[in-house]
Amino acid sequence: MRAMILRKNGEPLALIDCPAARPGPGQLRLQVEACGVCRTDLHVVDGELNGAKLPLIPGHEIVGRVVELGPGASRFSMGQRVGIPWLGHSCGRCRYCEAGQENLCDTPGFTGYTLDGGYAEHCVASQDYAFALPEEPDPVSLAPLLCAGLIGYRSYRMAGEAPRLGLYGFGAAAHILTQLACWQGREIYAFTRPGDAAAQAFARETGAIWAGGSDQAPPVELDAAILFAPVGALLPVALRAVRKGGVVVCGGIHMSDIPGFPYADLWGERGVRSVANLTREDGEQFLRLASQAGIEVATRSYRLDEANEALDDLRTGRLTGAAVLVP
Repeated sequence: MRAMILRKNGEPLALIDCPAARPGPGQLRLQVEACGVCRTDLHVVDGELNGAKLPLIPGHEIVGRVVELGPGASRFSMGQRVGIPWLGHSCGRCRYCEAGQENLCDTPGFTGYTLDGGYAEHCVASQDYAFALPEEPDPVSLAPLLCAGLIGYRSYRMAGEAPRLGLYGFGAAAHILTQLACWQGREIYAFTRPGDAAAQAFARETGAIWAGGSDQAPPVELDAAILFAPVGALLPVALRAVRKGGVVVCGGIHMSDIPGFPYADLWGERGVRSVANLTREDGEQFLRLASQAGIEVATRSYRLDEANEALDDLRTGRLTGAAVLVP
Protein backbone atom coordinates (compact mmCIF):
# COMPACT_ATOMS: atom_id res chain seq x y z
CA MET A 1 0.00 0.00 0.00
CA ARG A 2 0.98 3.66 -0.30
CA ALA A 3 1.36 5.70 2.88
CA MET A 4 2.70 9.07 4.00
CA ILE A 5 5.17 8.50 6.81
CA LEU A 6 6.77 10.78 9.40
CA ARG A 7 10.35 9.69 10.07
CA LYS A 8 11.54 12.70 12.06
CA ASN A 9 9.68 15.61 13.66
CA GLY A 10 9.98 18.79 11.70
CA GLU A 11 10.62 17.04 8.38
CA PRO A 12 8.13 16.66 5.53
CA LEU A 13 6.21 13.40 5.30
CA ALA A 14 7.55 10.87 2.80
CA LEU A 15 5.46 8.80 0.40
CA ILE A 16 6.35 5.10 0.72
CA ASP A 17 5.15 1.70 -0.45
CA CYS A 18 4.79 -0.82 2.36
CA PRO A 19 2.78 -3.95 3.16
CA ALA A 20 -0.63 -3.34 4.71
CA ALA A 21 -0.71 -4.37 8.38
CA ARG A 22 -2.77 -7.42 9.24
CA PRO A 23 -5.45 -7.07 11.93
CA GLY A 24 -4.84 -8.73 15.28
CA PRO A 25 -7.45 -10.02 17.71
CA GLY A 26 -10.47 -7.70 17.84
CA GLN A 27 -9.09 -5.50 15.08
CA LEU A 28 -10.26 -4.38 11.64
CA ARG A 29 -8.34 -3.57 8.50
CA LEU A 30 -9.92 -0.74 6.56
CA GLN A 31 -9.50 0.46 3.04
CA VAL A 32 -9.28 4.19 3.67
CA GLU A 33 -11.82 6.29 1.77
CA ALA A 34 -10.83 9.61 3.32
CA CYS A 35 -8.74 10.94 6.20
CA GLY A 36 -9.07 14.43 7.61
CA VAL A 37 -6.04 16.64 8.25
CA CYS A 38 -6.29 17.95 11.80
CA ARG A 39 -4.35 20.62 13.65
CA THR A 40 -3.22 17.87 16.04
CA ASP A 41 -1.50 16.20 13.06
CA LEU A 42 0.34 19.47 12.58
CA HIS A 43 1.45 19.51 16.24
CA VAL A 44 2.70 15.93 15.87
CA VAL A 45 4.56 16.54 12.61
CA ASP A 46 6.11 19.79 13.84
CA GLY A 47 7.27 18.16 17.09
CA GLU A 48 5.12 20.30 19.40
CA LEU A 49 3.71 17.10 20.91
CA ASN A 50 6.26 14.76 22.43
CA GLY A 51 5.97 10.99 22.56
CA ALA A 52 4.89 10.19 19.00
CA LYS A 53 5.76 6.75 17.68
CA LEU A 54 8.40 7.13 14.97
CA PRO A 55 8.30 6.26 12.18
CA LEU A 56 4.59 7.08 12.13
CA ILE A 57 1.68 7.18 9.70
CA PRO A 58 -0.34 10.21 10.94
CA GLY A 59 -4.07 10.78 10.66
CA HIS A 60 -6.98 10.21 13.04
CA GLU A 61 -10.11 11.34 11.17
CA ILE A 62 -10.47 8.13 9.18
CA VAL A 63 -13.40 6.94 7.09
CA GLY A 64 -13.00 3.51 5.54
CA ARG A 65 -14.52 0.18 4.53
CA VAL A 66 -13.85 -3.03 6.42
CA VAL A 67 -11.80 -5.36 4.18
CA GLU A 68 -10.42 -7.78 6.77
CA LEU A 69 -11.50 -8.96 10.23
CA GLY A 70 -9.02 -10.04 12.86
CA PRO A 71 -9.64 -13.03 15.13
CA GLY A 72 -12.74 -12.45 17.27
CA ALA A 73 -13.74 -9.26 15.45
CA SER A 74 -17.49 -9.45 14.90
CA ARG A 75 -18.85 -5.98 15.68
CA PHE A 76 -18.74 -4.89 12.03
CA SER A 77 -19.26 -6.73 8.76
CA MET A 78 -17.12 -6.90 5.64
CA GLY A 79 -17.62 -3.84 3.45
CA GLN A 80 -19.23 -1.78 6.21
CA ARG A 81 -18.25 1.89 6.47
CA VAL A 82 -16.71 2.83 9.82
CA GLY A 83 -14.93 5.80 11.35
CA ILE A 84 -11.71 5.72 13.38
CA PRO A 85 -11.13 8.62 15.81
CA TRP A 86 -8.20 9.90 17.90
CA LEU A 87 -8.83 7.58 20.86
CA GLY A 88 -7.62 4.20 19.68
CA HIS A 89 -7.26 2.33 22.97
CA SER A 90 -7.85 2.66 26.70
CA CYS A 91 -6.92 0.16 29.40
CA GLY A 92 -10.37 -0.21 30.99
CA ARG A 93 -8.75 -0.81 34.40
CA CYS A 94 -7.31 2.46 35.71
CA ARG A 95 -9.35 4.70 38.01
CA TYR A 96 -10.27 6.99 35.13
CA CYS A 97 -11.58 4.22 32.90
CA GLU A 98 -13.53 2.72 35.80
CA ALA A 99 -15.08 6.14 36.48
CA GLY A 100 -16.25 6.54 32.86
CA GLN A 101 -13.39 8.93 32.01
CA GLU A 102 -11.57 6.82 29.43
CA ASN A 103 -10.39 10.04 27.79
CA LEU A 104 -8.05 10.43 30.79
CA CYS A 105 -6.79 6.82 30.74
CA ASP A 106 -3.31 6.31 32.21
CA THR A 107 -2.16 4.05 29.37
CA PRO A 108 -4.07 5.11 26.24
CA GLY A 109 -3.36 4.64 22.56
CA PHE A 110 -3.98 7.43 20.08
CA THR A 111 -4.53 6.99 16.35
CA GLY A 112 -1.96 8.80 14.24
CA TYR A 113 0.23 9.51 17.31
CA THR A 114 1.10 6.34 19.22
CA LEU A 115 -0.69 4.11 16.70
CA ASP A 116 -0.38 4.29 12.92
CA GLY A 117 -3.21 6.26 11.36
CA GLY A 118 -5.00 7.01 8.13
CA TYR A 119 -2.59 8.88 5.85
CA ALA A 120 -2.49 5.64 3.87
CA GLU A 121 -4.52 3.40 1.61
CA HIS A 122 -5.19 0.94 4.46
CA CYS A 123 -5.14 1.08 8.25
CA VAL A 124 -5.73 -1.24 11.20
CA ALA A 125 -7.78 -0.27 14.26
CA SER A 126 -9.60 -1.79 17.22
CA GLN A 127 -13.25 -2.60 16.55
CA ASP A 128 -14.12 -1.38 20.06
CA TYR A 129 -13.07 2.20 19.28
CA ALA A 130 -14.63 2.44 15.82
CA PHE A 131 -17.93 4.10 14.96
CA ALA A 132 -20.52 2.89 12.48
CA LEU A 133 -21.00 5.55 9.81
CA PRO A 134 -23.86 6.11 7.36
CA GLU A 135 -23.56 4.88 3.80
CA GLU A 136 -25.02 7.88 2.00
CA PRO A 137 -22.77 10.93 2.58
CA ASP A 138 -19.54 11.58 0.75
CA PRO A 139 -16.73 10.13 2.92
CA VAL A 140 -14.83 13.42 2.55
CA SER A 141 -17.61 15.26 4.39
CA LEU A 142 -17.67 12.65 7.16
CA ALA A 143 -13.95 12.60 7.96
CA PRO A 144 -13.70 15.96 9.82
CA LEU A 145 -16.56 14.93 12.12
CA LEU A 146 -14.24 12.34 13.68
CA CYS A 147 -12.04 14.88 15.47
CA ALA A 148 -12.91 18.47 14.61
CA GLY A 149 -16.46 17.39 15.36
CA LEU A 150 -15.85 15.01 18.26
CA ILE A 151 -13.27 16.99 20.23
CA GLY A 152 -15.19 20.15 19.37
CA TYR A 153 -18.33 18.58 20.76
CA ARG A 154 -16.61 17.69 24.05
CA SER A 155 -15.45 21.31 24.29
CA TYR A 156 -18.98 22.46 23.51
CA ARG A 157 -20.44 20.30 26.30
CA MET A 158 -17.89 21.69 28.77
CA ALA A 159 -19.01 25.19 27.88
CA GLY A 160 -22.42 24.34 29.34
CA GLU A 161 -25.80 25.64 28.24
CA ALA A 162 -24.36 28.92 27.01
CA PRO A 163 -26.90 31.03 25.05
CA ARG A 164 -24.07 33.28 23.81
CA LEU A 165 -20.93 31.36 22.89
CA GLY A 166 -17.67 32.77 21.58
CA LEU A 167 -15.39 30.69 19.33
CA TYR A 168 -11.77 31.81 19.03
CA GLY A 169 -10.27 30.40 15.84
CA PHE A 170 -12.77 29.70 13.09
CA GLY A 171 -11.60 26.55 11.36
CA ALA A 172 -12.84 23.00 11.02
CA ALA A 173 -14.15 22.52 14.57
CA ALA A 174 -15.73 25.97 14.88
CA HIS A 175 -17.67 25.83 11.63
CA ILE A 176 -19.09 22.43 12.60
CA LEU A 177 -20.07 23.57 16.10
CA THR A 178 -21.59 26.80 14.82
CA GLN A 179 -24.13 24.79 12.84
CA LEU A 180 -24.95 22.61 15.86
CA ALA A 181 -25.29 25.65 18.15
CA CYS A 182 -27.55 27.51 15.71
CA TRP A 183 -29.72 24.40 15.33
CA GLN A 184 -30.05 24.39 19.13
CA GLY A 185 -30.99 28.07 19.21
CA ARG A 186 -27.75 29.55 20.52
CA GLU A 187 -25.86 32.64 19.36
CA ILE A 188 -22.30 32.30 18.05
CA TYR A 189 -19.69 35.06 18.15
CA ALA A 190 -16.68 34.19 16.00
CA PHE A 191 -13.13 35.48 16.49
CA THR A 192 -10.53 35.08 13.75
CA ARG A 193 -7.01 36.29 13.10
CA PRO A 194 -7.13 40.11 13.04
CA GLY A 195 -7.97 41.37 9.58
CA ASP A 196 -8.99 37.96 8.17
CA ALA A 197 -12.05 39.17 6.31
CA ALA A 198 -12.50 35.87 4.45
CA ALA A 199 -12.68 33.83 7.66
CA GLN A 200 -15.09 36.35 9.19
CA ALA A 201 -17.34 36.18 6.13
CA PHE A 202 -17.21 32.37 6.30
CA ALA A 203 -18.23 32.50 9.98
CA ARG A 204 -21.22 34.70 9.22
CA GLU A 205 -22.24 32.49 6.28
CA THR A 206 -22.08 29.48 8.60
CA GLY A 207 -24.42 31.11 11.12
CA ALA A 208 -22.40 33.34 13.45
CA ILE A 209 -24.34 36.49 14.31
CA TRP A 210 -21.10 38.45 14.77
CA ALA A 211 -17.55 37.90 13.50
CA GLY A 212 -14.44 39.95 14.14
CA GLY A 213 -10.76 39.76 14.91
CA SER A 214 -9.44 38.28 18.14
CA ASP A 215 -8.20 41.79 18.95
CA GLN A 216 -11.80 43.00 19.11
CA ALA A 217 -14.30 42.84 21.97
CA PRO A 218 -17.66 41.24 21.20
CA PRO A 219 -20.71 43.52 21.16
CA VAL A 220 -22.24 41.69 24.16
CA GLU A 221 -20.96 39.76 27.17
CA LEU A 222 -20.50 36.09 26.38
CA ASP A 223 -21.78 33.25 28.55
CA ALA A 224 -18.84 31.04 27.55
CA ALA A 225 -16.00 30.83 25.05
CA ILE A 226 -14.02 28.03 23.43
CA LEU A 227 -10.43 28.49 22.28
CA PHE A 228 -9.64 26.47 19.17
CA ALA A 229 -6.72 28.67 18.15
CA PRO A 230 -3.61 27.27 19.93
CA VAL A 231 -2.61 30.73 21.17
CA GLY A 232 -2.18 31.05 24.92
CA ALA A 233 -2.38 34.84 24.78
CA LEU A 234 -6.06 34.51 23.85
CA LEU A 235 -7.02 33.02 27.22
CA PRO A 236 -6.96 36.34 29.14
CA VAL A 237 -8.71 37.98 26.18
CA ALA A 238 -11.50 35.41 26.30
CA LEU A 239 -11.81 35.73 30.08
CA ARG A 240 -12.44 39.44 29.70
CA ALA A 241 -15.15 38.70 27.12
CA VAL A 242 -17.20 36.31 29.30
CA ARG A 243 -19.61 37.37 32.01
CA LYS A 244 -19.30 36.59 35.70
CA GLY A 245 -19.84 32.88 36.22
CA GLY A 246 -18.85 32.16 32.61
CA VAL A 247 -16.29 29.62 31.46
CA VAL A 248 -13.46 29.54 28.94
CA VAL A 249 -12.71 26.12 27.47
CA CYS A 250 -9.33 25.36 25.90
CA GLY A 251 -10.22 22.93 23.13
CA GLY A 252 -6.80 22.01 21.75
CA ILE A 253 -4.23 19.41 22.73
CA HIS A 254 -1.41 21.96 22.46
CA MET A 255 -1.24 25.68 23.14
CA SER A 256 1.50 28.27 23.39
CA ASP A 257 2.26 29.55 26.88
CA ILE A 258 -0.42 31.54 28.67
CA PRO A 259 0.86 34.97 29.77
CA GLY A 260 0.27 36.42 33.20
CA PHE A 261 -2.94 38.36 33.66
CA PRO A 262 -4.69 40.24 36.49
CA TYR A 263 -6.72 38.17 38.94
CA ALA A 264 -9.58 40.59 38.26
CA ASP A 265 -9.98 39.02 34.80
CA LEU A 266 -10.69 35.65 36.43
CA TRP A 267 -12.58 36.88 39.48
CA GLY A 268 -16.36 36.68 39.51
CA GLU A 269 -16.43 32.89 39.50
CA ARG A 270 -15.21 32.69 35.94
CA GLY A 271 -13.72 29.31 35.13
CA VAL A 272 -11.08 27.81 32.84
CA ARG A 273 -11.27 24.22 31.57
CA SER A 274 -9.10 22.14 29.29
CA VAL A 275 -10.32 19.33 27.06
CA ALA A 276 -8.45 16.03 26.86
CA ASN A 277 -9.28 13.60 24.06
CA LEU A 278 -12.78 12.11 23.84
CA THR A 279 -14.87 9.20 25.04
CA ARG A 280 -16.76 6.76 22.87
CA GLU A 281 -19.97 8.11 24.40
CA ASP A 282 -19.03 11.60 23.12
CA GLY A 283 -18.70 10.10 19.67
CA GLU A 284 -22.04 8.31 19.68
CA GLN A 285 -23.86 11.41 20.96
CA PHE A 286 -22.24 13.79 18.51
CA LEU A 287 -22.70 11.64 15.41
CA ARG A 288 -26.43 11.35 16.20
CA LEU A 289 -26.73 15.12 16.68
CA ALA A 290 -24.74 15.89 13.54
CA SER A 291 -27.16 13.81 11.51
CA GLN A 292 -30.23 15.39 13.13
CA ALA A 293 -28.87 18.93 12.71
CA GLY A 294 -27.97 18.36 9.06
CA ILE A 295 -24.42 19.63 9.55
CA GLU A 296 -22.63 20.36 6.28
CA VAL A 297 -18.83 20.30 6.39
CA ALA A 298 -16.84 22.66 4.18
CA THR A 299 -13.88 20.68 2.87
CA ARG A 300 -10.95 20.85 0.49
CA SER A 301 -9.71 17.54 -0.88
CA TYR A 302 -6.08 16.60 -1.45
CA ARG A 303 -4.47 13.50 -2.91
CA LEU A 304 -2.57 11.31 -0.47
CA ASP A 305 0.76 12.48 -1.90
CA GLU A 306 -0.32 16.09 -1.27
CA ALA A 307 -0.41 15.63 2.53
CA ASN A 308 2.50 18.04 3.06
CA GLU A 309 0.67 20.71 1.04
CA ALA A 310 -2.47 20.17 3.13
CA LEU A 311 -0.50 20.48 6.36
CA ASP A 312 1.17 23.65 5.13
CA ASP A 313 -2.16 25.18 4.11
CA LEU A 314 -3.41 24.47 7.62
CA ARG A 315 -0.22 25.81 9.19
CA THR A 316 -0.42 29.12 7.34
CA GLY A 317 -4.18 29.63 7.65
CA ARG A 318 -4.91 29.30 3.94
CA LEU A 319 -7.78 26.87 4.55
CA THR A 320 -11.48 27.57 4.84
CA GLY A 321 -13.12 24.65 6.59
CA ALA A 322 -11.31 21.30 6.73
CA ALA A 323 -8.61 19.58 4.67
CA VAL A 324 -9.18 15.93 3.74
CA LEU A 325 -6.83 13.42 2.10
CA VAL A 326 -8.36 11.03 -0.43
CA PRO A 327 -6.11 8.01 -1.14
